[in-house]
Amino acid sequence: MPTSPRILVSSCLLGHPVRYHGRPAPCESDAAGILERWCADGLVMPICPEVAGGLPTPRAPAEIAGAADGHAVWRKRARVVDDTGADVTAAFLDGAQRALALAQRYGIRIAVLKEGSPSCGSTSIYDGSFSGRKIAGDGVAAAWLRQHGIEVFSEHTLAEADEKLRTIGDNR
Repeated sequence: MPTSPRILVSSCLLGHPVRYHGRPAPCESDAAGILERWCADGLVMPICPEVAGGLPTPRAPAEIAGAADGHAVWRKRARVVDDTGADVTAAFLDGAQRALALAQRYGIRIAVLKEGSPSCGSTSIYDGSFSGRKIAGDGVAAAWLRQHGIEVFSEHTLAEADEKLRTIGDNR
């Protein structure tokens, strides 16, 4: 029996072609099984913060400038730029706010977001040089969700997210 959504999930991980290059980033093997089960149980609320913020698909790749992370963007100490030099910070901030509003509307306390993304990265993001180098840090949406009490996981930590979801489910 389907229930109300209880976990926010990056749309690209669910097979939606919303990434900057117009392709999805579906999970493989065990992780895919967890996502499939969550979807079948009606627990998933898909979101692409970049698209929610008004960016098209496909779009120019973007990174947080200056080896900073999403927390610095929220403190207005960094900005998000695409590889043409265009400042896309406003769209990233808006998309993060929309993701949080969606989570709050449904009482969602867990998110699984695409690692490495300037919006969704939860442990690592690209360093802003467009050279492929990664740094530790949160993307803009991941930082905003965390600042508001949402636990953020990546596609690499789905088993931990699944365990947390069970724990929360037991306390509802």
